[in-house]
Amino acid sequence: MYELQVENMTCGHCVRAVTQAVQEVDAAAQVEVDLASKSVKINSATPLAPLKSAIADAGYPVTSAA
Repeated sequence: MYELQVENMTCGHCVRAVTQAVQEVDAAAQVEVDLASKSVKINSATPLAPLKSAIADAGYPVTSAA
């Protein structure tokens, strides 16, 4: 389980875009987005780097990861 801080998320479209970006890398990934805290939790066996890159490429900078 990864927990990321992701900037520029403000609405449901952002949630869908981030979720789709992650699921393009790992179709089985479970993604939970919290707009209020700008956090994204990802349950995936895929390494973190390609997931972060996919989110950033969708226009949402990842500012921290745990």
